[in-house]
Amino acid sequence: MAPPAQNPQNPQQRHSPPARPEPPRGDHAATLRRLEKSAGRLAAHAIARMDEQLPWYRAMPPENRSWIGLVAQAGIAAFTEWFRHPEAPQAISTDVFGTAPRELTRAISLRQTVEMVRTTIEVMESAIDEVAAPGDESVLREALLVYAREIAFATAQVYAQAAEARGAWDARLESLVVNAVLSGEADEGVLSRAAALGWNSPDKIVVVLGTAPNGDSELTVEAIRRASRHAKLQVLTGVLGERLVVIAGGDDDPIRVAKALIGPFAPGPVVAGPVVGDLLSATRSAQAAAAGLKACRAWPDAPRPALTDDLLPERAMAGDRYARSQLVEEIYRPLEEAGSALLETLSVYLEQASSLEGAARMLFVHPNTVRYRLRRVTDVTGWSPSDVRSAFTLRIALILGRLSDGERPR
Repeated sequence: MAPPAQNPQNPQQRHSPPARPEPPRGDHAATLRRLEKSAGRLAAHAIARMDEQLPWYRAMPPENRSWIGLVAQAGIAAFTEWFRHPEAPQAISTDVFGTAPRELTRAISLRQTVEMVRTTIEVMESAIDEVAAPGDESVLREALLVYAREIAFATAQVYAQAAEARGAWDARLESLVVNAVLSGEADEGVLSRAAALGWNSPDKIVVVLGTAPNGDSELTVEAIRRASRHAKLQVLTGVLGERLVVIAGGDDDPIRVAKALIGPFAPGPVVAGPVVGDLLSATRSAQAAAAGLKACRAWPDAPRPALTDDLLPERAMAGDRYARSQLVEEIYRPLEEAGSALLETLSVYLEQASSLEGAARMLFVHPNTVRYRLRRVTDVTGWSPSDVRSAFTLRIALILGRLSDGERPR
């Protein structure tokens, strides 16, 4: 008789439950019983083989070795249960690796875990002929192959989840360190956090600031890391609002550091702070770079990257008291100490004459005397009056120095 036709309008036929799986055959049930009885022996054999073949296992402390032994036992027990109900969905990663603490993923590497799993699978494979019931050897071998694939995926998942959690925690910790340095709140706690991130306390540190590109900040941070590895620099970096902050160690040339890391920055100014000797002093470099980045808008033709010292006049005019103090202490005071002739000559040349001959006439000296005195200005300050940009910096320094003199108590 032909089977009854299916009626799509009949909900009982459309949603009828699937047929239950057939109960295991006799030889399959016998294999299961043998597996259960042999689980302890197989686990002990696996541990003994690890001790014999894996040097890293022998070198581990007893606590970690005991955890690995539990993982091996859990793996064999999970295979037995999986072999009992192969059609049932099971979380192998939870069954096998859930017995070990999360810290074990830090104690042993992914490569070592793969060696541990491979050793355990080899021990189980070598015992197939002994454990399987007669006629069930091929079924057990095929099941072990499938289980080995599943345990490999579960291993990768465990380490991927641990890496994601560790990466997220490290990113938050790194942001705290970078923010503390930028805000001037760096202390001994910042040093310990940086050490936890692998910072080796280089003695030459530069802070580079610029605009962060649009998009995923994690991709930007990873791009900075790739550039730093290529340049052999240590970095702590983060995206804080619209700014991309990089604390770089290992080079005493700020421009070279900034050029090596400039690729991931968005278009716009990039400013490198002065070189400092340690992470706590990096606050000074960071604050100078922040002030320079703010002042860059007043100098549209500023180089990219620019040094904070290149932006001293703009920083001073924007209210940066450190820049004002630096201009006075590094330019005006040395000229003042070198004699009034240098200050007078520089003032006349910059503010009134604009030429050697004109300055010579106003000072009633020979043009060669003016030329000599201007060279002395360059020697004393490092800024050349004949260069347009340097002349602007010198002129601002003269103005600030005179204002500073007026504020001195008489």
